[in-house]
Amino acid sequence: MPDPVPTQPARLRPLTREEVRDIDRRAIETLGLPGIVLMENAGRGAAELLIELGIGGPVTVVTGKGNNGGDGFVIARHLANHGYEVRVLLLADPHDLTGDAATNYHVLRAARMAIRNCAAEPDPSQWRNDLVSASWIVDALLGTGTRGAVREPFVTVIEELNATGVPILAVDLPSGLDCDTGEPLGPCIRAAHTATFVAPKQGFEAPGAAAFTGKVQVIDIGVPRSLLEEFVLPGRAAN
Repeated sequence: MPDPVPTQPARLRPLTREEVRDIDRRAIETLGLPGIVLMENAGRGAAELLIELGIGGPVTVVTGKGNNGGDGFVIARHLANHGYEVRVLLLADPHDLTGDAATNYHVLRAARMAIRNCAAEPDPSQWRNDLVSASWIVDALLGTGTRGAVREPFVTVIEELNATGVPILAVDLPSGLDCDTGEPLGPCIRAAHTATFVAPKQGFEAPGAAAFTGKVQVIDIGVPRSLLEEFVLPGRAAN
């Protein structure tokens, strides 16, 4: 018998932040898929996308303390594994990291990767060279759960990142963009590309949102198809 022809995954409609949260929760609690596996798949997929886009020099990964930052730690590890020079800027006290993000941070520390604690260096001039000398910046600051006005230190950091002129890959969505409305919550990352997980986010369809997201690429993170069937667009296949 001939080998079966693989089918492309179904294409999903844009998701709200609550739908994203619920999918993660059900994958972890109902199906028993560890959250750290989802984070690993997300970070690896985003790193592979960046490699496909082309890397011509150092990559600076800018992280916060949440799961978005955890994705950034995984991205940094996989880029380093491929031989790229990677620098991690952490905009949080390392002691505030928890869960899967903390685990991936400690993996980087144990692997002796370059991590700069920018929370202890609040003046951006102290680490600006790590931004402007990069070939790519990875924005892993704020995730889909962000609500309300962006606050310091992220106001200053987002403005610094945008001012570099270095192309930015946003992780899941540009930091400072509201997941549901597509409205900037103050200063907002202007990404060249966004590596978004599972499906596009509802806010990406808002007028003007593309100026912040750049080209959106959907990354499969291994969520079982059974959890996603209700979000499938009828009669449409993934590219």
